Amino acid sequence: MRFLANLHQLSDWGLLALRLGVGMSFWVHGTSKRAMWKMAPSPQMPAGFLSTLRLLSIVEPLGAAAAFAGFLMQPVAVGFVIIMLGAIRLKAVQMHRGFSADGGWELDLVLLSAGLALVSLGAGAISLDRLLFGL
Repeated sequence: MRFLANLHQLSDWGLLALRLGVGMSFWVHGTSKRAMWKMAPSPQMPAGFLSTLRLLSIVEPLGAAAAFAGFLMQPVAVGFVIIMLGAIRLKAVQMHRGFSADGGWELDLVLLSAGLALVSLGAGAISLDRLLFGL
């Protein structure tokens, strides 16, 4: 039990792992949206939705890179939270997808929760935020 009592000493490593995991997810999903730049609006992909996906193809990888480095983590995490709220709304309300069905929003909820944790906890000691700003 003594080991468990001292796990808090590893919290900065835990925040690093959280940042890297969340960052990787946003990196992969953001860069996969680059194909949207070659698409034309259509009835299945209206211009407004296509523009949003194009914007996310830029914002998500930039946020991911910031998360990898722990740079401006709390503002970036607010952006992640906003993105995930939009994704959950899209899937649950507009697309009527279930929580864990194919294409459900369970992973979106996990990323939303991770984003909220990073908003409240910051990047931790192993970060540019600590090095540059003392956060």
